[in-house]
Amino acid sequence: MKKLSATTMGAFLFLAAFSSGAQEYSEKKLMEMSSYKLEISNTKTSNIIFPYAIVSVDRGSAEILAQKATGVENILQVKAAKAGITPSNLSVVTADGKLTTFAVTFSENPSSINLSLDPNAKARESNIFLPKENVDEAEVRKYTEFVLQNKEYTSSYGKGNSGIVLNLRGLFIKGGILYFQFKVSNWTNIGYDIDQFRFFIRDQRQTNRTASQEIEILPIYVNKVLEHVQGKSYDIIVFALPKFTIPDQKYLAVQMMEKDGGRHVAMKVSSRQILRARPLR
Repeated sequence: MKKLSATTMGAFLFLAAFSSGAQEYSEKKLMEMSSYKLEISNTKTSNIIFPYAIVSVDRGSAEILAQKATGVENILQVKAAKAGITPSNLSVVTADGKLTTFAVTFSENPSSINLSLDPNAKARESNIFLPKENVDEAEVRKYTEFVLQNKEYTSSYGKGNSGIVLNLRGLFIKGGILYFQFKVSNWTNIGYDIDQFRFFIRDQRQTNRTASQEIEILPIYVNKVLEHVQGKSYDIIVFALPKFTIPDQKYLAVQMMEKDGGRHVAMKVSSRQILRARPLR
């Protein structure tokens, strides 16, 4: 067997070291993450709905205007500061620890201004989370979905106006949260556009001598934004409200208002109905 010369041995060792280093370098190679394409305008606001609350937002350029929607933690509103902005990027971190990035470009007429990153959301639907102290968002979502699918109705109480009927079909409680399941039915041929859905605690009796005290209760979570109910159809919506009780002389007022119309529906929920809320396990 022939002996390797010192030069050959050195070259061999160099190649081995280079190969090892190249392999190590390839193993440490960064993995590329995909990003979404986002068109924004200076005359229209784009709304991005995330499945979890937004923790932080980083704009690649000051020409991108971004803010969380007032009173809501999982909707980001984005707009261009001026026409023809330079292409840039936007990075968003949500409460589930996920990083989402967008490649942002300008468009006078964006192809869409309402975008949802919730894989379970249907077209024109989204869920809204309004955070409250000591509330577990994941747990609230879990029980809201359970109530949404529940077929064992605890109530058949309903109110209507001109063919629009609002039914309270389920009332449940878990921890410090009350879950209300409503059915909105449209028995007419004319679509019903919902302007607002609100909850108030009001006095049973109102006299001319004393002003009625009214307290609005803001939902913590809504399974979707219900904007429209087509003619001859219905939809189900679940609201999660912070736990409360009502004195005998007061009641919970539920208001559903029609947008640009008069088919408003007002419902009274008594203290007795609240106290009969079924516990969730």
